Amino acid sequence: MRKPPARPAVRPSTWTLLVGVVGVLIVIGLVMVLSASSVQAQRESGSTWSYFLRQSLWTAVGLVAMRIVSRIDYRFWRRFIPLLLLVSFGLLVLVLVPGLGVQVNGARSWLGAGPLRFQPAELVKLALLLFAADLLARRHDRMADARLTLVPVLTVVGATLFLMMLQPDLGSTIVMGGIVFAVLFVAGVPIGRLLGVFSVGTAAALVLALGKTYRRNRLLAFLDPSKDPSNTGYQINQSLMGVASGRWIGVGLGESRAKWGFLPNAHTDFIFAIIAEELGLVGALLVVGLFVAFAVLGTRAALHAPDRFGMLVAAGVTAWILSQALVNIGGVVGLMPITGLTLPFVSFGGTSLVVTMAAAGLLLNVAAHGHEPARRPVQRRSHAHPSMRPAPAR
Repeated sequence: MRKPPARPAVRPSTWTLLVGVVGVLIVIGLVMVLSASSVQAQRESGSTWSYFLRQSLWTAVGLVAMRIVSRIDYRFWRRFIPLLLLVSFGLLVLVLVPGLGVQVNGARSWLGAGPLRFQPAELVKLALLLFAADLLARRHDRMADARLTLVPVLTVVGATLFLMMLQPDLGSTIVMGGIVFAVLFVAGVPIGRLLGVFSVGTAAALVLALGKTYRRNRLLAFLDPSKDPSNTGYQINQSLMGVASGRWIGVGLGESRAKWGFLPNAHTDFIFAIIAEELGLVGALLVVGLFVAFAVLGTRAALHAPDRFGMLVAAGVTAWILSQALVNIGGVVGLMPITGLTLPFVSFGGTSLVVTMAAAGLLLNVAAHGHEPARRPVQRRSHAHPSMRPAPAR
């Protein structure tokens, strides 16, 4: 059995830059959670700091998780994939049990009580990613045989997404689909089959999403928010007003008007609207730029991974963070339906923050084991006079 390569003493630049990007996003998140939640926190607990303190606690837990995962060889987790899948499926079933699952905003997606609540969908994302990466890495020489590669992955994913839509949680379903699609693509599944899977999956998601009247109205509200401004279009209208009022440099940190009870979920799903309002286009572009940088660095980590499993894990984590950020920001600015997803590393939320930071730790570990591209030696041209150059050997 081949011994896995040791982690290099000097970490690649990709690792260092990833730590910087994630760190800046976390700091921005803490500052903006304090600002966006201050009014609601004052009303609920009499202190403007309550949400910020909880977010700080979860951030500390997330930093510990990210640190531990980033220091453990990513191959170590392969042996726990069956257990992780079993636990994830069990939690998804428990969520659907009346009295156990907690319903929030029309979706039964939580377990626990009060501030101590856990969202199993976040753990499922990690379980699906590791399962698909492990299976496709082990069977990389048989990618043409769909029965051994595509079918097992789609079977597990289909069962998971079915349970997710029973909650229903369309946002997490979209992100899970994005994770698995990215892993299948990078693994080398034929494009024709991938397009077929994408088409069937999109059609099924649309049927499930539009099957209920309240879901259909909420999803289609982004097409014409002014049609029902006091009901289904209220949240997106308030979000767009907040974004527009920020202009170039914003109204000032802590000076948001939308957070004064006008914009629901200002510190969670719609924190990007508060960023755009208080910090303007400059602040919004900074956040978007950080996610673009994360995508570039994640792709680089995947390309330089020491083995196929590491490459697929890095690609999956990158797709996870990028797709969730895209769906969240798209919903806030009215380009996509509102799905209830948090902005990774930034929005208030314990489960999402801790699991996302653990996933970032997994990506950091792949990057730490990666190899930097070799640099070609620079050939310096001589500017000496021809009479000063050495004569060629005869």
